[in-house]
Amino acid sequence: MGSRNDTNVLDFILMGLTDSEEMQRVLFVLFLLIYLVTMLGNAGMILIIRLDLQLHTPMYFFLSHLSFLDLCYSTVITPKTLEDLLTSSRYISFRGCFTQMYFFVFLCGTEFFFLSSMAYDRYVAICNPLHYSFVMSMRFCHALITGSYVIGFTESLVTVLYVNSLNFCKSNVIRHFFCDTIPILALSCTDTRDPEIIIFILAGSTVMVSFFTISGSYVYIVSTILKMNSISGKRKAFSTCASHLLGVAIFYGAIIFTYLKPSKSYSLGKDQVASVFYTMVIPMLNPFIYSLRNKEVKNAVIRVMQKRQGSG
Repeated sequence: MGSRNDTNVLDFILMGLTDSEEMQRVLFVLFLLIYLVTMLGNAGMILIIRLDLQLHTPMYFFLSHLSFLDLCYSTVITPKTLEDLLTSSRYISFRGCFTQMYFFVFLCGTEFFFLSSMAYDRYVAICNPLHYSFVMSMRFCHALITGSYVIGFTESLVTVLYVNSLNFCKSNVIRHFFCDTIPILALSCTDTRDPEIIIFILAGSTVMVSFFTISGSYVYIVSTILKMNSISGKRKAFSTCASHLLGVAIFYGAIIFTYLKPSKSYSLGKDQVASVFYTMVIPMLNPFIYSLRNKEVKNAVIRVMQKRQGSG
């Protein structure tokens, strides 16, 4: 690839979500509330899983890491967005922009493989329950989590290096509210076909590998559930998968809508709405998706509260 050529762009200006001062104030309050709920919800989920011994299982091990990822995911984007809405400055340094892009791509790619690992965990639990403790050993779970981080790190590093190798001598206004790959590629005054192809292959491979892992797991899960004679057993099996399926559907829908298409078809309004959804709303929703329909988490919260009251 070579080193990045000289560029006239020393910093960027984020176009943001709106130019209306009144709307900026409304969005600031809304996003601040979303961010606070995200922090409390995900931190609370991690704390409950750590404190309650009955939740020290592979499923909740993955869920605690997903909550940690959502904390980081939201923090990479939301504080800068809140600052821009409050001050209307919208400036971000060249290095700051690429740092934000790096962590965003890293965390996004890692989450795909976290969701895949959670799907495989449900597959083993329902389709091969007698060997569950052997197959889903903590050593294997740690290997899945570590592998997810390594793949996300590598994908992000390659993406940022390719984008960083381009010249940016056109406008420095990013048509987005954070530093994302597609709007930044649009600012390059050099040919972006090779980076676009590489990024599309990397992103497409991540989505497809994760998608086939999840869909394959659920094909076997549904097949196994349908063969069960007990209606209560079927309901219990479906309930353990419902939250994960809902989380997967929401996350995949927003990501595919935004990224798996050529950069020329980028639409400022529609893609910004989708981006707000998966960078801010989904990290807020995940703790509720995985806990509201989960009796084990509710019971764990009660046990932890009773312990606190007893010790107090």
